Amino acid sequence: MNVGGQAVIEGVMMRNKEKFAVAVRLPNGKIKIKKEKSSSFPNLFNVFFLRGVVGLGYTLYDGVRALIWSSNQNLGKEEKLSKKEIIGTVFFSMLFSILIFVAVPFFSARMIHSEGFLFNLLDGFFRVALFIGYLLGISYMSDVKTLFQYHGAEHKSIHCYENGKELTVKNVKEFSRLHPRCGTSFLFVVLLLSIFVFTIILGPWWVKLSGRVILLPAIAGISYELIKLSDKFKDNSLVKALITPGLWLQKITTKEPTDKQLEVGIASLKAVVK
Repeated sequence: MNVGGQAVIEGVMMRNKEKFAVAVRLPNGKIKIKKEKSSSFPNLFNVFFLRGVVGLGYTLYDGVRALIWSSNQNLGKEEKLSKKEIIGTVFFSMLFSILIFVAVPFFSARMIHSEGFLFNLLDGFFRVALFIGYLLGISYMSDVKTLFQYHGAEHKSIHCYENGKELTVKNVKEFSRLHPRCGTSFLFVVLLLSIFVFTIILGPWWVKLSGRVILLPAIAGISYELIKLSDKFKDNSLVKALITPGLWLQKITTKEPTDKQLEVGIASLKAVVK
């Protein structure tokens, strides 16, 4: 069974279709684990293309819950946010992302050339450059460095599990911190695919801008299927070449974890797998 996850504040979240777990390192040095059922969507949406769009929403929902819980543990708080508050957090995060990674590149490209192939090329270039620049910029922040180390612990633990090895620190350390199913690779595929898809949007500037927002769910759905396909045929030479840029990008968003961080990743993974 496929397992995915993400780094959280001083910890790691792991989830599959059945279970959801967050493990964090508390200020006193102990590991605290929260376990519950994963948020799941109706089987009606579990079809090609739709599963990527709908599943992304549920993944974001669980991810925000995990971040809030992990933050509260390190702040010594036991606050419970309502579903409305979590959904609101996801909504405003997505709104901010659209503003920075859609609107800013769009109007920057229009200042240089407002029509045709060159405009679309500049728009795509600025979008990718802004995304990579953003990741590079935050990677120098101390808290983000720690977060990226836990991201590496998550990937190493999943690699170890997928290769049938016992989940020990010694075994987990042997595996790569780069994983083809990573959310970073997914976002990079979304960015590259958007360059080609957005070229079909014709009309005045407001139609082009609106189209870029409206088509984002469709691009996410296609990107999800491409990531799943690449994982299935990851030993194919052509597929390896196609996923390599996403793996390169993970060298920014993951760092080599410490043994104690690996212990947290392992604890989280053990809570969701047999």
